[in-house]
Amino acid sequence: MSVVIRYDINNQQVRWFLGLTEAGLFPGVGYFLSCWYKRTEFGVRMAIFFSAAALAGSFGGLLAAAIAQMDGVGGRPGWSWIFILEGLATIVIGVLSLWMVHDFPDEATFLSEVDRKRVLRRLAEDQQSSAEHEQFKMSYFWASLKDWKTYVSAIIYMGADGSLYAFSLFVPTIINQLVSLLGYTSIKAQLLSVPPYAAAAIVTVTVGFIADRTRQRGICNILVSLVGITGFAMLLGCKTAGARYAGTFLGAMGIYPAISNTISWASNNTEGVYKRGVTLGIVIGWGNLNGIVSSNIYRGKDAPNFYPGHGTVLAYLVLFQFGGSLVQYLLLRLENRKRLRGDRDHWIQGLDRSQIELLGDKRPDFIYTL
Repeated sequence: MSVVIRYDINNQQVRWFLGLTEAGLFPGVGYFLSCWYKRTEFGVRMAIFFSAAALAGSFGGLLAAAIAQMDGVGGRPGWSWIFILEGLATIVIGVLSLWMVHDFPDEATFLSEVDRKRVLRRLAEDQQSSAEHEQFKMSYFWASLKDWKTYVSAIIYMGADGSLYAFSLFVPTIINQLVSLLGYTSIKAQLLSVPPYAAAAIVTVTVGFIADRTRQRGICNILVSLVGITGFAMLLGCKTAGARYAGTFLGAMGIYPAISNTISWASNNTEGVYKRGVTLGIVIGWGNLNGIVSSNIYRGKDAPNFYPGHGTVLAYLVLFQFGGSLVQYLLLRLENRKRLRGDRDHWIQGLDRSQIELLGDKRPDFIYTL
């Protein structure tokens, strides 16, 4: 997009190809990290990665405003420099990643032989198949499609991601209301967009850390959902710009942590690197599709209260993010009790060790992260 935006090309078509190439980034990073870290270490690292999205929301607008001051440099308008400079940074980092990113620990040339063995030993102790570098089989793809956790996780992520898209679209409206009601300058208004995203980044990492230590990702999801529900209830019911601005804080702190925590939860409970990759793709892909809904619920004719938009997001948070998390938490707890009682031991009768390992998270000794 950075290259062709200055030419007479249909920008909608260009944006489609941009989305096509970007689509694999988030599930790819989640999959990559899950192959390197134990289940109790993955959440905070996924949270740190995703907190960058919140920080981008904080400072991206300010950076764009600064770059736009290059208007006329090289005979180009300021907006084109935003695409050029950000595009160049993306290309440079992409090229460097060819040497910096290694798929699996046993292929990492930047580690010594001793360190590679240590990483693989830690993963094996955590019952992770990435320690053994399994080969792809279509059975892993079908296993993901037949796993109920794939679809419940997709519903939870749908609630978080759909709300995230809507939140990102609506924050500028809240800021504009503050400008009109309180007489703030445009620069001060831009600065007001920073704190909610910064707070979201801090809470995202904090929740990731707590969920790792407690192994209670479902409880963490439920609690942050309640925070987000409170925030959007304030946006729905409050009339003053200040109260709505406070609601954006709670909304951000209830949505952003659930994104990374849900991905960590789905990853923790899907064993087998290829099955996990398929599952993350389905979960995140379905969540992203809900951007179609979110981009159409805040309509100009509903201003200034935007009841349909806030009501839709509130429904997403209550039914999907909160409700889905509660259902999955209860079902996983029930399944863990059955496995600990030995009710699933008959699944491995007559199987040798290699066949048992191929069962992945269906092994009776695999205990789900709640």
